[in-house]
Amino acid sequence: MQRYQFERIYSEMEKEFGKMKKGTEDSYAMLMLPMEGNALKIHRANPKSNSRRLREAIALVLFDVKSRYTQSEYDVESFRDEDNARLEQALLMAFDPFTNDEVREVLGEQTPEELHEYYREPVMCLLRIKASIDTWEKAGPNGYFEFVENYMGAGITGSEMHFSVSKGLQ
Repeated sequence: MQRYQFERIYSEMEKEFGKMKKGTEDSYAMLMLPMEGNALKIHRANPKSNSRRLREAIALVLFDVKSRYTQSEYDVESFRDEDNARLEQALLMAFDPFTNDEVREVLGEQTPEELHEYYREPVMCLLRIKASIDTWEKAGPNGYFEFVENYMGAGITGSEMHFSVSKGLQ
Protein backbone atom coordinates (compact mmCIF):
# COMPACT_ATOMS: atom_id res chain seq x y z
CA MET A 1 0.00 0.00 0.00
CA GLN A 2 1.25 3.46 -0.86
CA ARG A 3 0.90 6.61 1.26
CA TYR A 4 -1.89 7.94 -0.97
CA GLN A 5 -3.94 4.76 -0.47
CA PHE A 6 -3.23 4.82 3.26
CA GLU A 7 -4.46 8.40 3.63
CA ARG A 8 -7.55 7.81 1.48
CA ILE A 9 -9.08 5.87 4.38
CA TYR A 10 -10.33 9.13 5.94
CA SER A 11 -12.49 10.08 2.96
CA GLU A 12 -13.59 6.49 2.35
CA MET A 13 -14.81 6.08 5.92
CA GLU A 14 -16.47 9.51 5.90
CA LYS A 15 -18.35 8.53 2.76
CA GLU A 16 -19.38 5.20 4.29
CA PHE A 17 -20.25 6.31 7.85
CA GLY A 18 -20.98 10.02 7.54
CA LYS A 19 -19.56 13.06 9.20
CA MET A 20 -20.33 14.64 12.54
CA LYS A 21 -22.24 17.86 11.99
CA LYS A 22 -20.64 21.00 13.38
CA GLY A 23 -22.14 21.95 16.71
CA THR A 24 -23.19 18.37 17.57
CA GLU A 25 -19.89 17.37 19.20
CA ASP A 26 -21.44 17.47 22.69
CA SER A 27 -23.78 14.63 21.67
CA TYR A 28 -20.71 12.47 21.08
CA ALA A 29 -18.79 13.48 24.21
CA MET A 30 -19.19 10.08 25.90
CA LEU A 31 -17.30 8.51 22.99
CA MET A 32 -14.84 11.28 22.23
CA LEU A 33 -13.65 11.94 25.79
CA PRO A 34 -12.18 8.45 26.32
CA MET A 35 -10.50 8.59 22.91
CA GLU A 36 -9.00 12.03 23.50
CA GLY A 37 -8.13 11.29 27.12
CA ASN A 38 -6.40 8.01 26.28
CA ALA A 39 -4.42 9.70 23.50
CA LEU A 40 -3.42 12.55 25.81
CA LYS A 41 -2.16 10.08 28.43
CA ILE A 42 0.02 8.41 25.80
CA HIS A 43 1.34 11.77 24.57
CA ARG A 44 2.22 12.87 28.10
CA ALA A 45 4.20 9.68 28.71
CA ASN A 46 5.71 9.61 25.20
CA PRO A 47 6.06 13.10 23.66
CA LYS A 48 7.18 11.58 20.34
CA SER A 49 3.59 10.33 20.02
CA ASN A 50 2.60 13.79 18.81
CA SER A 51 -0.26 15.21 16.73
CA ARG A 52 1.19 13.90 13.48
CA ARG A 53 1.53 10.41 14.93
CA LEU A 54 -2.07 10.67 16.19
CA ARG A 55 -3.30 11.43 12.67
CA GLU A 56 -1.47 8.30 11.47
CA ALA A 57 -2.89 6.32 14.40
CA ILE A 58 -6.40 7.34 13.41
CA ALA A 59 -5.81 5.99 9.90
CA LEU A 60 -4.48 2.75 11.40
CA VAL A 61 -7.56 2.50 13.65
CA LEU A 62 -9.84 3.09 10.67
CA PHE A 63 -8.14 0.22 8.85
CA ASP A 64 -8.46 -1.92 12.01
CA VAL A 65 -12.18 -1.13 12.20
CA LYS A 66 -12.73 -1.77 8.51
CA SER A 67 -10.97 -5.12 8.73
CA ARG A 68 -13.23 -6.16 11.60
CA TYR A 69 -16.57 -5.63 9.86
CA THR A 70 -15.41 -6.62 6.36
CA GLN A 71 -13.32 -9.54 7.59
CA SER A 72 -10.57 -8.37 5.21
CA GLU A 73 -6.93 -7.70 5.94
CA TYR A 74 -5.06 -4.55 5.00
CA ASP A 75 -1.28 -4.35 4.79
CA VAL A 76 -0.54 -1.23 6.83
CA GLU A 77 2.53 -2.46 8.71
CA SER A 78 4.84 -0.18 6.76
CA PHE A 79 2.94 2.81 8.21
CA ARG A 80 2.98 1.60 11.83
CA ASP A 81 5.79 2.62 14.16
CA GLU A 82 6.29 2.65 17.90
CA ASP A 83 4.93 6.19 18.30
CA ASN A 84 1.71 5.83 16.34
CA ALA A 85 1.11 2.24 17.49
CA ARG A 86 0.85 3.41 21.12
CA LEU A 87 -1.80 5.93 20.08
CA GLU A 88 -3.57 3.37 17.91
CA GLN A 89 -3.85 1.02 20.89
CA ALA A 90 -5.08 3.85 23.16
CA LEU A 91 -7.80 4.82 20.68
CA LEU A 92 -8.90 1.22 20.18
CA MET A 93 -9.07 0.69 23.95
CA ALA A 94 -11.72 3.43 24.07
CA PHE A 95 -14.31 1.51 22.04
CA ASP A 96 -13.13 -1.62 20.23
CA PRO A 97 -14.47 -5.02 21.34
CA PHE A 98 -11.50 -6.80 19.73
CA THR A 99 -9.03 -4.76 21.77
CA ASN A 100 -10.85 -4.18 25.04
CA ASP A 101 -12.31 -7.23 26.80
CA GLU A 102 -14.68 -5.08 28.85
CA VAL A 103 -16.21 -3.62 25.68
CA ARG A 104 -16.53 -7.13 24.23
CA GLU A 105 -18.32 -8.26 27.38
CA VAL A 106 -20.83 -5.40 27.14
CA LEU A 107 -21.48 -5.91 23.42
CA GLY A 108 -21.44 -9.68 23.24
CA GLU A 109 -21.08 -11.44 19.90
CA GLN A 110 -21.64 -9.22 16.89
CA THR A 111 -22.25 -10.09 13.25
CA PRO A 112 -20.25 -8.11 10.66
CA GLU A 113 -23.41 -6.07 9.96
CA GLU A 114 -23.89 -5.31 13.67
CA LEU A 115 -20.21 -4.37 13.96
CA HIS A 116 -20.56 -2.01 11.01
CA GLU A 117 -23.44 -0.25 12.74
CA TYR A 118 -21.68 -0.27 16.12
CA TYR A 119 -18.60 1.38 14.60
CA ARG A 120 -20.59 4.26 13.02
CA GLU A 121 -20.24 6.65 15.97
CA PRO A 122 -16.64 5.79 16.89
CA VAL A 123 -15.64 6.34 13.25
CA MET A 124 -17.43 9.68 13.17
CA CYS A 125 -15.61 10.66 16.39
CA LEU A 126 -12.26 9.60 14.97
CA LEU A 127 -12.87 11.64 11.84
CA ARG A 128 -13.80 14.66 13.96
CA ILE A 129 -10.61 14.28 16.00
CA LYS A 130 -8.62 14.07 12.76
CA ALA A 131 -10.25 17.32 11.55
CA SER A 132 -9.33 18.94 14.87
CA ILE A 133 -5.73 17.74 14.49
CA ASP A 134 -5.61 19.30 11.02
CA THR A 135 -6.77 22.61 12.50
CA TRP A 136 -4.60 22.69 15.63
CA GLU A 137 -1.45 21.29 14.06
CA LYS A 138 -1.05 24.62 12.25
CA ALA A 139 0.03 25.94 15.68
CA GLY A 140 2.89 23.42 15.77
CA PRO A 141 3.59 19.66 15.86
CA ASN A 142 1.87 19.34 19.24
CA GLY A 143 -0.89 21.87 18.52
CA TYR A 144 -3.68 19.35 18.95
CA PHE A 145 -2.35 18.02 22.26
CA GLU A 146 -1.76 21.56 23.53
CA PHE A 147 -5.41 22.33 22.72
CA VAL A 148 -6.64 19.16 24.48
CA GLU A 149 -4.39 19.82 27.46
CA ASN A 150 -5.79 23.36 27.83
CA TYR A 151 -9.38 22.26 27.22
CA MET A 152 -9.61 19.22 29.48
CA GLY A 153 -6.11 18.27 30.62
CA ALA A 154 -6.77 18.89 34.31
CA GLY A 155 -9.50 16.24 34.24
CA ILE A 156 -7.30 13.60 32.60
CA THR A 157 -5.29 11.81 35.26
CA GLY A 158 -3.55 8.48 35.73
CA SER A 159 -2.50 6.07 33.04
CA GLU A 160 -5.50 3.73 32.90
CA MET A 161 -7.19 3.56 29.51
CA HIS A 162 -10.89 4.44 29.62
CA PHE A 163 -13.67 3.34 27.30
CA SER A 164 -17.24 4.02 26.34
CA VAL A 165 -19.86 1.90 24.60
CA SER A 166 -22.69 3.54 22.74
CA LYS A 167 -25.60 1.95 20.99
CA GLY A 168 -27.03 4.69 18.84
CA LEU A 169 -26.56 8.37 19.40
CA GLN A 170 -28.33 9.33 16.15
